Amino acid sequence: MKSPLAKQLFQIDGIAGVFFGPDFITISKDPVSEWQLMKPDIYAAIMDHFSSGQPIVFDADDLAASDTAILPDDSEEVQMIKELLDTRIRPAIQEDGGDIEYCGFENGIVKLKLKGSCRGCDSSVITLKNGIENMLMHYIPEVEGVEQVIGEDEAVALQEFEKLEKRLGEK
Repeated sequence: MKSPLAKQLFQIDGIAGVFFGPDFITISKDPVSEWQLMKPDIYAAIMDHFSSGQPIVFDADDLAASDTAILPDDSEEVQMIKELLDTRIRPAIQEDGGDIEYCGFENGIVKLKLKGSCRGCDSSVITLKNGIENMLMHYIPEVEGVEQVIGEDEAVALQEFEKLEKRLGEK
């Protein structure tokens, strides 16, 4: 693990995920844990870490938004998409403890991956379709839609969750 802070946080019972943004930390818990019991330990771990002077991650490039760095071979449309993601969309999503990763632009479809608290949020589809898609389509006529990219680990987790819901529904 490249983050001493994340390593410290994951030692706290009930922590399911840790996400570092440029100026925030999003922590998700397992469903059975109580925030009231976890908060003091989380706060102490964060304060201890920052007073130690250690970096959040050992490689600072991990926190940089390299997915939206404009490359020489990017088309004009891709450059505009990346610019909008960086200047308008990403800051709004980061205010809610999440982030967005640009994964590509093919046949008029922008492929994005939601991260942090936005990943599992009930409003993520609305955010993706009504917010991001509308903005990109408004400013860039070549954009026909937005599609969420789900990582391999997330796909497995969703499958297992569906199996669990099915078994609970049978009882």
